[in-house]
Amino acid sequence: MLHSSFISKSNGTKFPSFASANATLSSFRASSHFQMGLKWSRIAFSSSSGQRLSSKARSRVKHRTANVYGRQARERVLEEEAPEMAEATPSFKIFPGQAFPLGASEVDNGINFAIFSQHATAVTLCLSLPQRGELDMLAGGMIEFSLDPNLNKTGDIWHICIEDLPRSNVLYGYRIDGPKDSDKGHRFDSNNVLIDPYAKLVEGRRNFGDAKHKLSKFLGTYDFDSLPFDWGEDYKLPNIPERELVVYEMNVRAFTADESSCLDQDIRGTYAGLIENIPHLLELGINAVELLPVFEFDEFEFQRRPNPRDHMINTWGYSTINFFAPMSRYGSGGGGAVSASREFKEMVKALHGAGIEVILDVVYNHTNEADDKHPYTTSFRGIDNKVYYMVDLNNKGQLLNFSGCGNTFNCNHPVVMELILDSLRHWVVEYHIDGFRFDLASVLCRGTDGSPLGAPPLIRAIAKDATLSRCKIIAEPWDCGGLYLVGSFPNWDRWAEWNGKYRDDLRRFIKGDPGMKGAFATRVSGSADLYRKNKRKPYHSVNFVIAHDGFTLRDLVSYNSKHNEANGEGGNDGSNDNFSWNCGFEGETDNVDIIALRFRQMKNFHLALMVSQGVPMMLMGDEYGHTRYGNNNSYGHDTALNNFQWQQLNARKSDHFRFFSEVIHYRQKHRVFSHENFLDRSDVTWHEDNWDNPDSKFLAFTLHDKGGGEIYLAFNAHDFFVKVSIPPAPPKRRWFRVVDTNLASPDDFVGEGVPGIGSTYNVAPYSSILLEAK
Repeated sequence: MLHSSFISKSNGTKFPSFASANATLSSFRASSHFQMGLKWSRIAFSSSSGQRLSSKARSRVKHRTANVYGRQARERVLEEEAPEMAEATPSFKIFPGQAFPLGASEVDNGINFAIFSQHATAVTLCLSLPQRGELDMLAGGMIEFSLDPNLNKTGDIWHICIEDLPRSNVLYGYRIDGPKDSDKGHRFDSNNVLIDPYAKLVEGRRNFGDAKHKLSKFLGTYDFDSLPFDWGEDYKLPNIPERELVVYEMNVRAFTADESSCLDQDIRGTYAGLIENIPHLLELGINAVELLPVFEFDEFEFQRRPNPRDHMINTWGYSTINFFAPMSRYGSGGGGAVSASREFKEMVKALHGAGIEVILDVVYNHTNEADDKHPYTTSFRGIDNKVYYMVDLNNKGQLLNFSGCGNTFNCNHPVVMELILDSLRHWVVEYHIDGFRFDLASVLCRGTDGSPLGAPPLIRAIAKDATLSRCKIIAEPWDCGGLYLVGSFPNWDRWAEWNGKYRDDLRRFIKGDPGMKGAFATRVSGSADLYRKNKRKPYHSVNFVIAHDGFTLRDLVSYNSKHNEANGEGGNDGSNDNFSWNCGFEGETDNVDIIALRFRQMKNFHLALMVSQGVPMMLMGDEYGHTRYGNNNSYGHDTALNNFQWQQLNARKSDHFRFFSEVIHYRQKHRVFSHENFLDRSDVTWHEDNWDNPDSKFLAFTLHDKGGGEIYLAFNAHDFFVKVSIPPAPPKRRWFRVVDTNLASPDDFVGEGVPGIGSTYNVAPYSSILLEAK
């Protein structure tokens, strides 16, 4: 029951309490900001002075004029009286508010809330002021403010300003109603409390994988109390030239979640845990991390209803809830959204201090809200489905699905495009991010009806944006609708691409497929056939053999077929086109010859990757030979299947890891592998007159350093030895063997080189060599 009164703040006059249709009640727990331990009521306030109230109610609401945002606004002061032994609750002074900026912002007169919805007919702001530390933050209910379209709407933006709210520790969302016409693309349901698309922080359950709270809700929050983050007086951005990058694709949680990380339990699988293991990254030699999605997502999304995947926990994060908020459960100790945001900045600061850039894998092609059969409505769908998603108005307003995940974000709609740009700028300005890899970026090249665009407005805007001008921007140039744009992604000479053709051609040559020598040569020399256009450079090709989806490097040489039974889809998920070779036995084996061949093949792949023109990218765990036992789509396993195994790293530190690390450092020291421009005849000599023979699986070439140094490379994908003639070394120099992948550690890599190289060299089956002229 409501046990309260309304008080005029200006003169302290107390009016009798009342109840009306505009003061609906439910249990509400006051915030600790108010230092009160009693329960309050959920009250729906109307911000409209013209809202119908009973005559008694109208007599109890005092209006006065206040100058807000350069115009007169009507203010109402509503205040509850506490029980006799407690303080009174604070008043809520309500103003019409302003349309910009979108989201929650602090203004002179309080906290302003603004949200876009073109087709909404009713918008209600919902607030919750929970006690700090409560796990079920919505247990106490919410206060609701109904927005009047005559006062609280400018164009398609709904807004309200509330003066007396705390500056932090407030949860908020919206109930939004509108047309119930799904055939026209609408999905309004005012029963849902929705996350503000512009919320800078999102609160949900506090600990990753906490099954006790698997159905917890997610709401926006804000923090205007904390001091600006201290980046430090000596702090500076790494600003590494793109051609010098060596990228390490990694998952924040999986990097340290395993017990073998030997970290305290509170920081395993967190931003803080990553900080603790930066020395490993430095030892490996990489200078950029590409983090799998770190935007807020719900790891329990597969467990919200019975289905074949309801045993899985989303550990990859390709299911975004909000595009501004860092993943709160990657923060340590269950500290919540504000703490996680600060810890994320600490991680970026520490990586930058180590000279390592931070690139984020971002998912703007779809969201977590799934399809119409099993929707998971948390935000965009309920705010304005017809704007935020591509819908087929010729097919009863059905969602278009070019993402393979049930929905497709309407990226080139002007409002959605601005949301994406604002999100990217936010990560650059607030978190100092150095670049972005865009998941299924071909979706971003589609119009609002799904048709491909020759000059997509969003892609151009990202390329031309001043705030993003220092950032690396990388496209995954395909989508699940068949729009394959490798080498032809709209780029404005700015966009780089994940080079899927590099991956496929390298895999096929190294495993010994016939007819691949010419393609292999083209790929290691920078893929000029794809990128030598306009002002594009070799570094616009991000070269990779392995990425998060697909086989690990060890599985690539251990399995001919995927083994995804653990995923619950009968092995039907994951790619069937892996271009893998198990080296003679499917899966784990004790055969020493097969094991040796597999590790030799892994070294061959790694050497080819690191000597190729362009930007090399490797996957976390390949430096010690991580296996997922043939699962090439392990997104839903929060286990050792994905988690970095530190004890295996330690066991292979002196051989496999050593080779991988030494080759990376060697690349960093020799700029002949990272030319600014595409190679010409003065840069490379191909020792080959057998290009047209499909059965030839041997390739040798010399890279020329204009400073006088030369590097000779030979790759033998035959199953027999090849005795090759070594070209004469430059004057006053001789050849030294640096790499022979057929040799055991430490002879497989000798940094200073081994002398005594004659006029010929016997290259072993499935092996490669690197000679340096000194």
